[in-house]
Order: sequence, then structure tokens, then C-alpha cells
Amino acid sequence: MVPFLLLLVAWGAAGLSCARLCIAAARAARRPMAATGAPRGRQLTLYEAAFLAGGPGRVADLALVSMHLRRRLLLAHTGWATVVDPEGRDEVERTVIRAIGPEGQSPIAPVRASAAAADAVRAVADRLVAAGLALPHGADVASAVRAVRGAALLVAALGAAALLAPGAGEAAPMPVWFALPLALTLGCLAIARIEAHPYGSWASPAGQRLLAACAVPGDGATGDTLVTVAVRGVAAVDDPALRAALTGRSGVRKRLGARE
Repeated sequence: MVPFLLLLVAWGAAGLSCARLCIAAARAARRPMAATGAPRGRQLTLYEAAFLAGGPGRVADLALVSMHLRRRLLLAHTGWATVVDPEGRDEVERTVIRAIGPEGQSPIAPVRASAAAADAVRAVADRLVAAGLALPHGADVASAVRAVRGAALLVAALGAAALLAPGAGEAAPMPVWFALPLALTLGCLAIARIEAHPYGSWASPAGQRLLAACAVPGDGATGDTLVTVAVRGVAAVDDPALRAALTGRSGVRKRLGARE
């Protein structure tokens, strides 16, 4: 009886995860007609480039780094953000300040999460989707693929457990029964690899071409750093303290603390 219960769980995990991946892929495929070609002469802003390259989280990172470099916000390598100038230059920066709260200081992680989910960042996304440069649900495919991978591992583990369970010897085709949901998950992963890779892409094909061909304007060293954050993420920043503040790498923080 136990092997059959495990088989039922395996089929449920495989079926639900594969259905989720199919739905996510179908949503990503429903792009506006404008996605077939980028508007001529279209110049991306830094926020738009950040969204196309890394989604809402990248936009929040860009705002945090911009405010830090321009001395409106202090990002400590300990992982805390402190408001220096409470007047944001745009709605995204004002969203960051509101997320930090009235005390003017907060851990960076919740501030980043709150800013990424705010209406100001959603407005950037909506503008890009309407122009055919961004996918409506860029991250859904990536999370669905992770779910299918997890289901494949779960099916394999349940199959091994079923073979060791009491009464498994009475069910001779047990390995074959578990091989079917495993084949389903692996097949979905193979199809997704061909049809939907890169999984975490937020940009439509037109957006990817524009991002690759378009030189985002910068203004000196600060501007170059912001372009780096927008296109490549905070991991590409040269300043180790700033990387530690935004990535939460405790090892870097400890080394920095030892030097002080």
C-alpha cells in the first residue's frame, strides 16, 4: 500500500509542476504585437535597462546604488541603509525612502524587496511591456522550471523509497511506474531548455536586441557604475563594501570588519 501512496504523490508533484511550467510558458509567449520590432530611435533609461536585464530586483538595486553614490543614502557593508537626504529625485527613489521608514534606517533586504514590488517599478515594467520590449511575466518561467526540477528529484527519491518499502517486492513493475512521472518531468525540462531558455529573461527578443545594441547614457565614473549595475548587476561592482551591502555576503563583511 505504501508504494502506491508514494506513486500517487510522485504523479501529483510531476503533474502539477509540469502544468505550471506549461502555463508560465504560454503566458510568456503572449507578447504584444510591438514585440516583433523595437521602436526606431528608442533610447532606454537606466531603470528600463535594469528591468530588461534583471527584472524588478535589479531596478531596486539600481535605485539603492544611485542614491548611495550621490550621497542621498548610506549603504553600510553590515547590510543597513540609512537615509541622508529624504528627498528622492524620482518616484522609485521616493519608494525606497518610504520603504526604509520614518526612522531613516532599515536592513537593506526588506527595503529592496519592498521597492521591487512597488507601483513605481511596476510602472516601468508596464511601459516596457506595452512597447513590446519586456515579457509580461519574465520570472514565472524560471520559477516554474525550478519547480519541475524539484519534482524530478522528488520523484526519484520517492521511487527509491518505494523500492525499500514493505511489500515492494510484490509489485514487480514498480520501477516502471515511477519512471513514467520521472520521464514526464525530464521531458518538460528538455522542451523548456529548447523553447524558453534563458528562463529568467525579462526582455522580449526585441528588448534583448535593444539592450545589446543600445548604449545607456552615463556621466563619468558614477554613471559608469550605474550602467554596470543596470546591465550586469551589483556583483559586477568594484567596491567590495557596496557588493557586501547588497549581496549579503557575510564573509566579505567579516574581512572588512577585520581591517577596521
